[in-house]
Amino acid sequence: MTQPSETATAAAEFDLELAPGRPPILRVAESVPAGQVADWAGERAVALEAALLEHGAVLIRGLEVRDAAALGGIGERLSGAVVPEREPFARRRPLGGPVHSSLEWPPDQPMCMHHELSYALEFPRLLTIGCFTAPASGGVTGLADAETVLAELPEAIVTRFTELGWALTRSYNDLVGVPWTEALGTADPAAAEAYFRADGTEFEWQRDGGLRTSQRRSAVISHPLTGRRVWFNQIAFLNEWTMDPAIREYLVMQFGETGLPFNTRYGDGSSIDAETVATVNEVYEAVTLREPWQAGDVLLVDNIRMAHSREPYTGPREVGMVLGAPVLLADCSSPDRPAAP
Repeated sequence: MTQPSETATAAAEFDLELAPGRPPILRVAESVPAGQVADWAGERAVALEAALLEHGAVLIRGLEVRDAAALGGIGERLSGAVVPEREPFARRRPLGGPVHSSLEWPPDQPMCMHHELSYALEFPRLLTIGCFTAPASGGVTGLADAETVLAELPEAIVTRFTELGWALTRSYNDLVGVPWTEALGTADPAAAEAYFRADGTEFEWQRDGGLRTSQRRSAVISHPLTGRRVWFNQIAFLNEWTMDPAIREYLVMQFGETGLPFNTRYGDGSSIDAETVATVNEVYEAVTLREPWQAGDVLLVDNIRMAHSREPYTGPREVGMVLGAPVLLADCSSPDRPAAP
């Protein structure tokens, strides 16, 4: 594993295009056959890792990765191991091997900034994302440096979330999101309960057979390789105040204030006000990096260092993702505060 002290030397192997408001771009001038892209990435793994530690993300343009087989080869070569998705709140389609589609989310609705599986006790450090079909317009995967976000957020917000952590609450149903049997990969209530206990998740079965859960996690963690603190969570993305007002009103009417399919709270269970959520989203927007997708692009993202989003789009958009390089939350504790739970 490349150490932070080695990044300058290794990353210098690449002539990255650096521009304000855009992620670093590595242009591949040579033609690399589809069957050799994994070898191409593997031969440059040390330099790519160094560039990720320095910048948080690298967009590789020119490899012409057009299918899941090629993307999966790169993801497996760079990741070492892949992370199974746990408790998804929206579906992904399997595209072959370790590659899954991006979340099935309405194309006219934005997917706000988040870190993959930041509500889990194990999550991926490396995201290998490939664009097989670029949309006609929009659909950018935005990036936000979680170190910068932490520094730009008001101190009062950071302090409260650092002290209390954050909680994700879910009410599984068959109308919105993914039913618990699909999210957990089992229809056995006893197996579900065993999973929740091991995961530190509180759960409550409803009279109608539904299921409500709450899991507390750290909102601020330390990067396992650099030791630097980052804002790592899905507090704003999954909060009721980030929803379109009409959608929120409909869901509240269907399920009640406490029965929303998903919502976020402070770690002590208290509600997060709309102003706080708006402030978090405003900071994200102020530091977002954007680069429109081109078919064949590969985007490497340090999932702990960088949050990512998906903007509304028109036309077909086919993007695949490999969740790799698993990390335990217990290994990301801030030096001044242990990881939750």
